[in-house]
Amino acid sequence: MKRGLDIILTVATAPIWLPVAAATSIFVWATLGRPILFFDMRAGRLGRPFRLVKFRTMRAGEGSDEERLTRAGRFLRATSLDELPELWNVLKGDMSLVGPRPLPVRYLPRYTPQQNRRHEVRPGLTGWAQVNGRNALDWDEKFRYDVDYVDGMSPWLDIKILFLTVLQVLFPRNIRHAGSATMPEFTGG
Repeated sequence: MKRGLDIILTVATAPIWLPVAAATSIFVWATLGRPILFFDMRAGRLGRPFRLVKFRTMRAGEGSDEERLTRAGRFLRATSLDELPELWNVLKGDMSLVGPRPLPVRYLPRYTPQQNRRHEVRPGLTGWAQVNGRNALDWDEKFRYDVDYVDGMSPWLDIKILFLTVLQVLFPRNIRHAGSATMPEFTGG
C-alpha cells in the first residue's frame, strides 16, 4: 500500500513539482554551471546501495563541504529545492516519500545494531527526524527518531509527516547544524 501511495502522490503532484524542478535546473545552471545534478551512493532498504540524485549545491574542487557550499546552494537547501530530483528515486522504488533520510553507503559499518534498524524500511524524501528538528539534531537524536519511525510506521504517521514537511518548506527552520552550514560527518555510534 505504501509503495502505491508513493507512486500515486508523486505522479498526481507532478504538475506542481515538474515546473519547479525545471526552474530550479535553470537556476543551478545559471549560478553553478554544469553539472546541474549531483549523484551519490546511498544506503537504501536493508543497506542496499542506490544512486541518489539531487540538484548540485556546491562548487567542485578542494575544500570542506562548508567551504564549497555556495550562496545559491544555501538557498536551495533552505527551501529543500535541492531534493526535488529525489522524486525520481521515489518513482524507481529506491526511496519512499516518507522514511529515514538516506545516508552515504560509507556510514554502513559505523552504525550500532540499533541505529542500523533505520534500514528496515525504504529511505524517505522526508522523515520523522526532519520534522522534529532536521539539522538542529545531533546524530543520536536523528537515529532515535528514525528507529521510532520504523517501530511506529503507519499511513497516519506518514500523512502527519508529509503535512509537517509542507509546513517546514513554507516556514523553514533548523536548516543548519549548530556552528556549521552542513551536517558533520557521522563517525560512528
